[in-house]
Amino acid sequence: MNLHTWLLYVLTVAVVSGIPGPNMLLMVSHGARHGWRRTTATMAGCLSALVLMMSISAAGLGLFLRAWPTLFDTLRIGGAAYLAWLGYRTWRSASQAHGLNAQLSASPAAVLAGSALARNGFLVASSNPKAILFAAALLPQFIDPRAPGLPQFAVLVSTFAVIEVAWYFVYAGFGARLAPLLRSAPVARAFHRVTGGIFIGFGAAMVALR
Repeated sequence: MNLHTWLLYVLTVAVVSGIPGPNMLLMVSHGARHGWRRTTATMAGCLSALVLMMSISAAGLGLFLRAWPTLFDTLRIGGAAYLAWLGYRTWRSASQAHGLNAQLSASPAAVLAGSALARNGFLVASSNPKAILFAAALLPQFIDPRAPGLPQFAVLVSTFAVIEVAWYFVYAGFGARLAPLLRSAPVARAFHRVTGGIFIGFGAAMVALR
């Protein structure tokens, strides 16, 4: 892989990763509720899922999913159902939102453990099996077949991880800046309803798109 190819890959990943989606919405939500430092656990969960899916695609599962559309649809609908459930739970929590400070002080359960944040991030990131197909289609475009594949794959995945995490910090930081506004109960309720509705929308879109 030459420098020109790598720079083109960097540009491609920077654009694709920066597009708002379920992962980035989760960063905004957790950044607002838990602060960007604690949201690093969410970042770790999301990133580990994406790296795992890229590795699976490199192992050939992307071709397998194309050959077995029923399995792909099962995974897709399961992921959509999880996003819809997450959105419904977020929407319903709006009725109990009393402002961020009151919410976190009144309910210790609202302060999620780092493992719970990481698990949430992992499940959201792994909810879309299209990431496997995307990686299976994208990565070969930047790999030189005349050179050893494993070192190139390591460079591509490492580059992806750095860019993806950079975007995580941008979105989580934006969410953290919203935190002062969420001390107001009406704003907190609106925030929960909007984020919940968007998660439900992502789930619906995943079912509709093929």
